[in-house]
Amino acid sequence: MATTSYVPLLTNHFGQFNETKAADMYPDTDFGSLNLAERLWVSWYVWIGNPVIATGLMSFIMHEVVYFGRCIPWMIIDRMPYFRKWKLQPGKIWGFHPLAEYFGLATHSVPFPSWKLMAVQIALFFVFEDMFHYFAHRALHYGPLYKHIHKMHHEYAAPFGLAAEYAHPLEVLILGTGTIGGPLLYCLFRPDLHIFCVYVWVTLRLFQAIDAHSGYDFPWSLNKLIPFWSGADHHDFHHMAFVNNYSTSFRWWDHMLGTDNKYRAYKERVAAAKPEERDALEKSELEAVEREGVKAERLAELGGGKAGMEGVPRGKLE
Repeated sequence: MATTSYVPLLTNHFGQFNETKAADMYPDTDFGSLNLAERLWVSWYVWIGNPVIATGLMSFIMHEVVYFGRCIPWMIIDRMPYFRKWKLQPGKIWGFHPLAEYFGLATHSVPFPSWKLMAVQIALFFVFEDMFHYFAHRALHYGPLYKHIHKMHHEYAAPFGLAAEYAHPLEVLILGTGTIGGPLLYCLFRPDLHIFCVYVWVTLRLFQAIDAHSGYDFPWSLNKLIPFWSGADHHDFHHMAFVNNYSTSFRWWDHMLGTDNKYRAYKERVAAAKPEERDALEKSELEAVEREGVKAERLAELGGGKAGMEGVPRGKLE
């Protein structure tokens, strides 16, 4: 039997707690046994009163707050001279709720799954999205697809945080499929996924996308701790070279299929240089990479060559 005498926290701000509505939406739920996050979750859905609208609003608000909120630190850093030594290129949904429930994704229900289960789920989503993004991204570098869709994102050769989602609507739809497709596919095999976990996943994915486009590579950046993590240094090179480094989170697809050959060759030449010559060599190397990238982009836009679709023998350094 539902315990409705407990008033979730958000009702202090959002108005009188509707016990009848709570009992209808959460039958046989003991509100007193819920943790803080679950109580806030119940408050939101009861206050809105319609799970479809509540899920749509929460999805939209979460995306906007996380995306623009995560960009603010990079906007501040851009105006602080101290951080310029780490600058990579100095000088430069409403219908989701019915779809989710159709696939078996829990939305307004409580309690949430355990953090251990959600950690495994999020790890799987990262792996799936990275694979999907790699091949879809390479396809978007093919002549007509690049000219009419992906070119918009490449208007900025030197990325910055807000550019992470500066893209053609079709590109957002195509690449966004990798973000949402993972959770939906998971639901086909297991019934234990909650939309709260999906929100955590999307938040982390937005953090990753913004950081990759931040334009900064710090000594404490994640790619320094996890060798196969892509990071801003990896993706920044893609915006210069145009035909290298297509992955998002991890480096393994680029490495296995040889589409990081120019990047690895550049890194090896810089590492082999004498310390007093390293800065000058790195600058000249990046200038050469950017010139080649401009030529490759023009070729793709004109429909010539294979752009990002060509295979590169693994280990071949040019």
